[in-house]
Amino acid sequence: MDGQSDQDTGVGGVTPLRHFLDLRDFDAPTLRQMLDSALRFKRAGFASSRPLAGKTLALVFEKPSTRTRVSFEVAMRQLGGDVVVLSGRDMQTGRGETAADTARVLSRYVDGIVLRTDRAYKLHELAHHATVPVINGLTDTSHPCQLMADILTFEEHRGPITGQVIAWCGDGNNVARSWIEAAVRFGFTLRLATPLALRPPAPLLDWARAEGARIELGDDPNEAVANARCVVTDAWVSMSDDASERRHNLLTPYRVSSELMAHAAPDALFMHCLPAHRGEEVAA
Repeated sequence: MDGQSDQDTGVGGVTPLRHFLDLRDFDAPTLRQMLDSALRFKRAGFASSRPLAGKTLALVFEKPSTRTRVSFEVAMRQLGGDVVVLSGRDMQTGRGETAADTARVLSRYVDGIVLRTDRAYKLHELAHHATVPVINGLTDTSHPCQLMADILTFEEHRGPITGQVIAWCGDGNNVARSWIEAAVRFGFTLRLATPLALRPPAPLLDWARAEGARIELGDDPNEAVANARCVVTDAWVSMSDDASERRHNLLTPYRVSSELMAHAAPDALFMHCLPAHRGEEVAA
């Protein structure tokens, strides 16, 4: 899925339908334009600009959410729009309705759909059949909106991320995979310190390197964070249901602590997409 629906092809001057499914679906200038727009709205406020007035966004959350739901809902209202929130138990998909039918029905009522789900194929199937834009609110393989927020945050505090060194410590999970895609599009060095058994998939790493990204992969967190401008981690058990003792034992050496941060640049940021499990992936 390249971010463009087969509902519109652009023929005859029709603007192709664009979804926001993964960072790799967009080129660097387009992603930069998105961040510039976000920063402009943040700085200018919303009193005189309500570009989404009359628009409704469906928030479909099959997975629990605090920050993702609140951020989408608040943003939509600040920009003049409205939201409809649906949980998994509110939907008919658990009773046999197909994703195609769900997509077609929602498309008749709303102007966009955010889906937060445990399986990426559900997102792609919804986008394939929807006739309105679909946004990835998190899947088991990626979390692109989180990365856009993280990059904007980094740049607000430390300036342009291009050319910087970012370190990831822990599980090579969905958020780590989106960091890999971000490294390709935004031109920073990404060092990944992960247990061998929990590394991101090889095809993604191969793609990133073929695109010219500077990806360094290893199992030593001290080496990964050395002089890094930002250190990032995530919960050890989030999209995965594997809370085994073996998994915790594998990840314990990657806990971010003040001792580990001492190896990073003096002004390094620490970032965590939350919720944090203090005493596990982060010491305090």
